[in-house]
Amino acid sequence: MIEKAQNLGKLISIHTIAPAFLQRAVIIAVLSFVFFLAMLAVFSIRQNFIYFFLSTAFLIVYLFTMFGWLMMRKNILKIYENGITYRKFTARWNEIESIESDNKNGKINCEIRKAKGEKITLTDSIYEVEKAVKLIKTKVNLKSLKATDNIA
Repeated sequence: MIEKAQNLGKLISIHTIAPAFLQRAVIIAVLSFVFFLAMLAVFSIRQNFIYFFLSTAFLIVYLFTMFGWLMMRKNILKIYENGITYRKFTARWNEIESIESDNKNGKINCEIRKAKGEKITLTDSIYEVEKAVKLIKTKVNLKSLKATDNIA
């Protein structure tokens, strides 16, 4: 993917995880870890296995939260002069067939399809996704206009 990204030209913008999603993950991770430690302390004092099971449950919540957070950190949308990359998806502007945006109940979903059938969905979990979608639509429309001018 690094070689493909190098062929896309100069990096214009990077869109990472939205701070609200990051903040939620941090709050859940901190609280579950604090409760894990508290239940472990209570278990060591009272010697009742129910507290051990509670501490184990909080540890599992903590581990799943941290795993999800690490996976979300890979969700970086990069916009270049000549295309975009998102996870394992790489496309030049002329390869993008369609861009469909939905805004239901204040939540944005944007589906980008390549001519080959590959597609990605951009959601609110990406910081400034509205701005990114507008930029992508502008770039795709400019490339399609240039292509039609070259044909004519």
